[in-house]
Amino acid sequence: MERPAWAPRSIDISVPSVSRIYDHYLGGSHNFEVDREAARKAMEFMPGLPKISQANRAFMRRAVRYAVGEGVDQFLDIGSGIPTFGNVHEVAQAMSPGARVVYVDHDPVAVAHSEAVLAGNDDADVVAADLRKPREILSSPQVSRLLDLDRPVALLLVAVLHFVEDADDPFAAVAELTAALAPGSLLVLTHASYEGIPLPPERAGGAVDVYKDIRNPLTMRSRDEIARFFEGYDMVEPGLVPMPHWRPDTGPEDEDPWALSGFAGVGRTA
Repeated sequence: MERPAWAPRSIDISVPSVSRIYDHYLGGSHNFEVDREAARKAMEFMPGLPKISQANRAFMRRAVRYAVGEGVDQFLDIGSGIPTFGNVHEVAQAMSPGARVVYVDHDPVAVAHSEAVLAGNDDADVVAADLRKPREILSSPQVSRLLDLDRPVALLLVAVLHFVEDADDPFAAVAELTAALAPGSLLVLTHASYEGIPLPPERAGGAVDVYKDIRNPLTMRSRDEIARFFEGYDMVEPGLVPMPHWRPDTGPEDEDPWALSGFAGVGRTA
């Protein structure tokens, strides 16, 4: 298999990666045949995975615009993935020049791409780190340089928490990040769930098994479990809802039924 110029030498291109599979669902070009093969297998069970990915991105952009509208101009996007059109810094800086963004991902391809995209942008940077180790993120030079944690920050955890298993205690990681944020900060979150998927859970479970096979298990959580991540936050209207129902730009009745899979919400710290 030929290694494209954009692939860091250190990565094993024979192993699928969650961020490159997601890039493929979004129609991106920074993925390998091994990623596309895993995506095809998952889509045999859940053909709507690209629609779900698009709904995630659309929600993220609406939430960033909401944050800027509320006067928040600092963003910490953990599990940010491979940059695609309409990323956080593009949306935020278009509305608020000088808005500051730190991306965090543990996939070397995602980090390498982010570095290339952000070259020359003094108000955005990327950290190679893992959501499960909040201290490493918070103490990183990039966060110290760009984010003033004494002022409100929007913490984005979009389509990432379902890749953290219960054994790794994602609730503790989110609580630790929350504790570092100033009052008036926002938590912007989406999470996969069997609730809302237009298929029986047994069938959707086939797609979950594909992620288990590539050693990136997908943990589906109920709406009540996902709501626990917002402990310490006041929910912004309309609360924890299917992604297209969160402050939509157009009527949600136009949405593909697949886009209603999983939940999205924004909370504000008191």
